[in-house]
Amino acid sequence: MAANNPSVFLLMVNGQIEEASFPEHDDLYCKYCFVYGHDWAPTSGLEEGISQISSKGRGSVQNIVWNFPLDITFKSTNPFGWPQIVVCVYGADTFGNDVVRGYGAVHIPLTPGRHKRTIPMFVPESTSRLQKFTSWLMGRRPEFTDPKVVAQGEGREVTRVRSQGFVTLSFNIVTKDMKKLGYDTSSTETLQPPSLVTEPTYTL
Repeated sequence: MAANNPSVFLLMVNGQIEEASFPEHDDLYCKYCFVYGHDWAPTSGLEEGISQISSKGRGSVQNIVWNFPLDITFKSTNPFGWPQIVVCVYGADTFGNDVVRGYGAVHIPLTPGRHKRTIPMFVPESTSRLQKFTSWLMGRRPEFTDPKVVAQGEGREVTRVRSQGFVTLSFNIVTKDMKKLGYDTSSTETLQPPSLVTEPTYTL
């Protein structure tokens, strides 16, 4: 009976944090964590991780490649609070101190299949020139005490930030028992007449 009438659905996520583009910086590493609603719970995999330090290649493409794996499974009773991944990028400043080079977040894709997302990154800014100079001198740049605030939004409107860099992620998404609970995550292109279907497109 339980198998025919599930009370929860599963969201299985695997993929990788592929690469980053930070024209002004090199020798960077990243951390990630997931943020999700009260009705969600991880059942397997890693909720957070930290990558190796990577450097730009010598070729014409000046991206930093991590190919850092992601693998986690969630269970939930409803889609509210759909998981987001928060990515933080760090590197050393002139004095050798680890400083944040970018924060960013994106929702895990809703539809099963393979997806790619590019996250615009940002960094908090000091509110005055004096604070900016002091933080540079002391090696203490503005940063969030809890990176998860990036995905939550409360108080973000009063935080001064500056755009800086991009991070590209790839996802392979599998869901289980969502339709049995009344949720349809069919991709929009599968609902179109065959003559209108070209190739899958997903909104960033």
